[in-house]
Amino acid sequence: MVRMNTIGQSSGRSRVEWTVVPSGIGPLLLAATDQGLVRVVFHADGRVRDGALDALGDRLGAELVESASGRLAEPISALSAYFAGWLREFALPLDWTLCTGFNRQVLRELATGVSYGTVVGYGDLAGRVGRPEAAQAVGAAMGANPLPVVVPCHRVVESGGGLGGFGGGLETKRRLLALEGVLPEPLF
Repeated sequence: MVRMNTIGQSSGRSRVEWTVVPSGIGPLLLAATDQGLVRVVFHADGRVRDGALDALGDRLGAELVESASGRLAEPISALSAYFAGWLREFALPLDWTLCTGFNRQVLRELATGVSYGTVVGYGDLAGRVGRPEAAQAVGAAMGANPLPVVVPCHRVVESGGGLGGFGGGLETKRRLLALEGVLPEPLF
C-alpha cells in the first residue's frame, strides 16, 4: 500500500483522499473516493488512524493521499456545521463500496428515513426494510457502518429505551444524541 503525505504522481490505482479533523466528539478520520465519502472513523489518533488507513487501502486496493481539500472539502464543511448545530441533514455524495447486501439496505434506509433529532428501534428499522425478525442483524449493520455520523447509526436505540451499542462508544453516542436534542446535555 502507498500512503502519501501530499498529492503526487498517480500509481495507476484509484486514489482515496483522507484527513483527520477535530469534532465535538474527538478526531474523525474522513476518506473519500471519486464517488464520495467512503469512510468515517471515530477516535482517529495514532494507531486507530493508521489501522483504519491500512484496512482501507487493503480493502479498496487504493493509493491513499492525505488532503484536506478536493474531495474532502464538502464533508469537512458539512461535519463542522453539524457539530456547530447548524446542519440537520447531510447531502453529501457517499461511496457505499464498503457495505453490501442487507447492511447496505439498512444503512440507506437509516440515512434517508431517520431524521435529525429522532430515534428508531433496531426492530423498527428491521421492519422498515421488510425483515421484522432481523433486529439483531440491524445491530450488526450498525456496528459495520463505514460512515457513522453521516449515516446516523447513533439514532438507533433499543425498543425498551436503552441506548444499545455503539462502535464509537456509548459516551460518543450520548453526546451525538444530546447534540440533536434527543438527550439532555451532561450536567458536568
